[in-house]
Amino acid sequence: MREKTSNLIFDSIKNFILVFLLIITLYPFVNLMAISLNDAQDTAKGGITIFPRVFSLASYTTLFKLPELLTGFINSVLRTVIGAVTQVFSCSMIAYVLSRKSFPLRRPLSLLWIFTMYVSGGLIPYYFLMRSLGLLNNFNIYWIPGITSAFAIIVIRTYISGLPESLIEAAKVEGAGEFRIFMQIVLPLAIPVLATMALFAAVDHWNAWVDTWLFNPKKKELTTLQYELMKKLASSNSSKSGKLGAEARRGSGSGGTTPKSIRAAMTMIAAVPIMLVYPFLQRYFVTGLTLGGVKE
Repeated sequence: MREKTSNLIFDSIKNFILVFLLIITLYPFVNLMAISLNDAQDTAKGGITIFPRVFSLASYTTLFKLPELLTGFINSVLRTVIGAVTQVFSCSMIAYVLSRKSFPLRRPLSLLWIFTMYVSGGLIPYYFLMRSLGLLNNFNIYWIPGITSAFAIIVIRTYISGLPESLIEAAKVEGAGEFRIFMQIVLPLAIPVLATMALFAAVDHWNAWVDTWLFNPKKKELTTLQYELMKKLASSNSSKSGKLGAEARRGSGSGGTTPKSIRAAMTMIAAVPIMLVYPFLQRYFVTGLTLGGVKE
């Protein structure tokens, strides 16, 4: 009886802590959603919690009227898909090679990739490198520099090293080559860690805007969603901004906006698409990260 009571108390405390963590995690996001859907002038009065007090789509209407937004959205989706797929595939090939004990350079190459995680050449040499490779004002700047990731290689390599060696040996006995073993045996078994790394890569690509600012600032057809939202946020806060900034400063009536409402709407536009990916990869997330990050 005493043991059941102690278990009940422990479960109650545990559930209370989990619910509390859930609330403090979700509340900022829900609050921003309410602000983005509320009238800007009414929002300035304060007191918005999880529901809009005076419903208004003015902030979204203002943003979706921007002609570059659709182009930026398409480019962001393309770079996210292409960048995530190419990075995961290339990193998994490198990880498979480094996981083979028969490969004589596995240790020095692993140390080389680890070295890149701590030492960088700097922004100016990186810019000159991209220019010499002909990647300026080019869509390829979005995925070629990130085609490998030292972190992903290490995690995937650790996961592959934990696979039964007997499977690979049996495939070799049957006459399968290394590439066929990699494609038909290793990749299907490594889906959890590959899905996890794909999620990390997709989030990085979706949120990136600095490369657009540095390498593709003059080509409107190569703009990205995050870069356009960053520009609009800067213009809404600037005293010398154009039409969007003028509307943001007026903030009058149901059609007005403010920098706060624009910022909240931008957050929703940027966050919701990538959040829709999580449910499809959620079941692989914990398994892929734990098994790929720990080796006994």
